[in-house]
Amino acid sequence: MKGRWLSANIVPPTRLTAPTGTPSLDDTIARLPAFEKAGAEVLMAPGLPDLAAVRAVCAAVSKAVNFMAGIKGKSFSVAELQAAGVRLISLATFLYRMAMSGLLDAAREVADKGTFGYLDRSLALPDLARFME
Repeated sequence: MKGRWLSANIVPPTRLTAPTGTPSLDDTIARLPAFEKAGAEVLMAPGLPDLAAVRAVCAAVSKAVNFMAGIKGKSFSVAELQAAGVRLISLATFLYRMAMSGLLDAAREVADKGTFGYLDRSLALPDLARFME
């Protein structure tokens, strides 16, 4: 994953969905090969409780497993996820939520304190422009 930290994929609007609710890890692992057999290119099991569960899911299938980062208490480092067998990592709405958190923190500082200290923590426009190149 080194050097490939952001990606976007456009896929046809075909979806394979699983029952909702909170299935056990065994149920999740039993279902994933069926999705694989049905033609899924990438498999996902959101909300896995720990790295042991992530490893178990990755070991149960031959297709790429996508891990969704950004769930509080259920996110791990890139190195940990790679070691567990994850081949794709989705950020879902995480970057948006981080941007909105910064916006709200800045607005609250101005409203509550009448200060602009957030400016010292913000990205300078030239730095942002270089990043966007």
